[in-house]
Amino acid sequence: MLLYDTAALLAGFLLDIWLGDPPQWPHLVRLYGTAAAWLEKRLYPMRNKRLAGFLLVACMLCIGAGIPAALLALAWRIHPWCYGAVSAILCWQCLAARSLQKESRQVYTALQGGTLQQARDAVGRIVGRDTQALDDQGVIRAAVETVAENTSDGEIAPLWYLMLFGAAGGCLYKTVNTMDSMFGYRNDRYRDFGFFAAKLDDVLNYLPSRLAALLMIGAAGMTGLDPSGAWRVWRRDRRKHASPNSAQTEAAAAGALGIRLAGDACYGGVRHRKEWIGDDLRPAAAEDILLAHRLLWGASGLMLGLVLLERVCCYVWL
Repeated sequence: MLLYDTAALLAGFLLDIWLGDPPQWPHLVRLYGTAAAWLEKRLYPMRNKRLAGFLLVACMLCIGAGIPAALLALAWRIHPWCYGAVSAILCWQCLAARSLQKESRQVYTALQGGTLQQARDAVGRIVGRDTQALDDQGVIRAAVETVAENTSDGEIAPLWYLMLFGAAGGCLYKTVNTMDSMFGYRNDRYRDFGFFAAKLDDVLNYLPSRLAALLMIGAAGMTGLDPSGAWRVWRRDRRKHASPNSAQTEAAAAGALGIRLAGDACYGGVRHRKEWIGDDLRPAAAEDILLAHRLLWGASGLMLGLVLLERVCCYVWL
């Protein structure tokens, strides 16, 4: 089974590079989002919002991880090749590097050949903050930040859980990450209802986010960026965020690029104070989005190498 799991993970990684996330195809995360929205409608009216949020998390874990685990067990009973095919599809749908690059590149394209409003609209599709008042610097920073943060959430963390627990582990992680993206807001509606989803996401991302930052520092050295700056800023600024994890990769990216990220941002019309991450060595440029892609793919390649090394060691040991 270890060999089939490894082959499936590698196949899923290559499928993500090749296909990404075709919008017209069914996708695991969209199915999770639909299920979570359905449960929210039925559980949110409960008076005890934290209990309602806990029940939603419990139900989603049964759906998001239990069903794939049962499907994989059934596929193994049918034939190992069937298991490998199902596992490869699940691994592919747990990864998001290609779609992250595609969506953020649309921001770059709009900045280069379109209007500022088009760039605001493009970045608004990939970030949670209000974007209609952003200037070009704000648009660039928002795009780079989401590439940096999602290098961990969309690629390194899924690969970590795929490595440790196979496709079912990757599905469990994506379930939690989807719930956090939907309910992990500190506003009046979700402060209590999304409490357990947000905390569980923080726990699952604690180690992968730090590993992702280190891999991005290594990728900076491989891709002609500034690894010493990435290391220095990461060491200094990695805790400058309300989330225990988000600033890890943002700090590494800011140092590698030599720009400032973060700063104040508006969510739902409310301005939130945030510290700056990185040094203001130069103004952010549209090309920084493409440089952030280098960090994304460099860190992804390094993580894949670690996964394969771990699997070789396990195979030899077993």
